[in-house]
Amino acid sequence: MEKKILVVDDEQSIVTLLVYNLQQAGYEVITAMDGEEGKNLAILEKPDLIVLDLMLPKLDGIEVCKQLRQQRVLTPILMLTAKDDEFDKVLGLELGADDYMTKPFSPREVVARVKAILRRAQIQSEEAGKFEEQTDCLQIADLKVLPEQYEAYFEEQLLELTPKEFELLLYLIRNKGRVLTRDQLLSAVWNYDFAGDTRIVDVHISHLREKFEVNTKKPVYIKTIRGLGYKLEEPKGE
Repeated sequence: MEKKILVVDDEQSIVTLLVYNLQQAGYEVITAMDGEEGKNLAILEKPDLIVLDLMLPKLDGIEVCKQLRQQRVLTPILMLTAKDDEFDKVLGLELGADDYMTKPFSPREVVARVKAILRRAQIQSEEAGKFEEQTDCLQIADLKVLPEQYEAYFEEQLLELTPKEFELLLYLIRNKGRVLTRDQLLSAVWNYDFAGDTRIVDVHISHLREKFEVNTKKPVYIKTIRGLGYKLEEPKGE
């Protein structure tokens, strides 16, 4: 069964180029010319992947990504932008985009990225299924993660997490007690090596700490291992 790709871009020439090359690669392609239509199609059509432009009429790509993730639409998103802007890149990834490309790009590179994201999403889904067969609750002290429900709690209070924050926390708690490098976390959670740009990991670790660490300057759950990375561990009694 062929995978379905949703392309959301307001430049007809880009849409035509992407549709042709993705169809040639064996994908079914549907399109939208503005953010509002794109968001609605993402919910109704349930595509396997969304190619989403940043600058769109009605709703921009950041807002589309944000609203979809808030509605627990976890479809992988490849975000496109004409701006080589680090703020946009970090913000897009924070809100749940899976990959990021700057225009102009080669159609061949887009197809390669699409294939890579879909392949990794499949592997991630299979691995998640194995974990869920083993346990439906992961817990350290007052921190509890429910993979199947896609929920996390601290002191029995539901944590408001973005999809990427949840995935990062899930990976940390599945590897509790282990030191994980930034590159490991980047690869495991974002599924792509952003040219070694690990700042996105630090941003998300900081956000997680704000959600459940009593003192973010002296965290007791997520420890920074200087020169290496991070480790989630059982809080030690004072």
